[in-house]
Amino acid sequence: MDPQKVLQVPLDDIVFEGRNQAYGAYFLRKIYNRHLFRALVVAGLLSLLAIAIPLLVSYINGLINSGKDEEVSVEINMENLDLPPEKEDTPPPPPPEEPPPMKATIRYIVPDPKKDEEVVDEEPPPPVEQLATADISNKTQEGNEEGASEGEIDVPEEAPPPVVEEEKPSAEIFVVVEQKPEFDGGEAGLLRYVAENVKYPAIARENSIEGKVVVKFVVDEQGNVSQANVVRGIGGGCDQEALRVVGTMSGKWKPGKQRGRPVKVWFTLPISFKLQ
Repeated sequence: MDPQKVLQVPLDDIVFEGRNQAYGAYFLRKIYNRHLFRALVVAGLLSLLAIAIPLLVSYINGLINSGKDEEVSVEINMENLDLPPEKEDTPPPPPPEEPPPMKATIRYIVPDPKKDEEVVDEEPPPPVEQLATADISNKTQEGNEEGASEGEIDVPEEAPPPVVEEEKPSAEIFVVVEQKPEFDGGEAGLLRYVAENVKYPAIARENSIEGKVVVKFVVDEQGNVSQANVVRGIGGGCDQEALRVVGTMSGKWKPGKQRGRPVKVWFTLPISFKLQ
């Protein structure tokens, strides 16, 4: 090869000068750069996908979860509200009527014949003059001759007290409430109770099963637990043990409240199983 053309000729032509260039090695070396470029492009795209897919999944999950717990806000235009109807002024009720004056009465009871030892000293009977001018009754009271006797007065009957209907508990089970259910002792008391009552299943211990069991249950208006179920389990008897511990929590919760009234609320509790 002419020495002046060495710098202008590709390296492959220099290496394979005077050799069989129809052989496969020469062809592979000619297309090597093109294959290398394609491989770098494909590897770069795969790396971007590996980074972008987890970010995209977490973003979608965040939108779904925020959509569940988000409270709907309603904007009210005060200009378009209908005014409440005006209340009619009703006259006050008339004052209660005063009872008429009573006639004077004298206590007089017909004597009951008894033995001397059974007689008790009582008030002596009134004289006959007083009995002629006053009404006879079982008690003595002052009055005037123009007053009314006891039997002539109409005593108004008292109205029965209004019947108060007890508010029936709501059958609706809330997911989001103004005041969430709280275990006795707070979050620290809940963690302590779970740690003291969970017993590691023998099957899970023998097979080195570890993980987190998520239990979902309802806390009712009295603080009792019901409808417990495993949302995510790990097997090996850990799911049944988590349900057993949750079942023993009845009566140990402060119920959730909505508008100041105790209601039923769904509660999710993760319980971890880890071998020491």
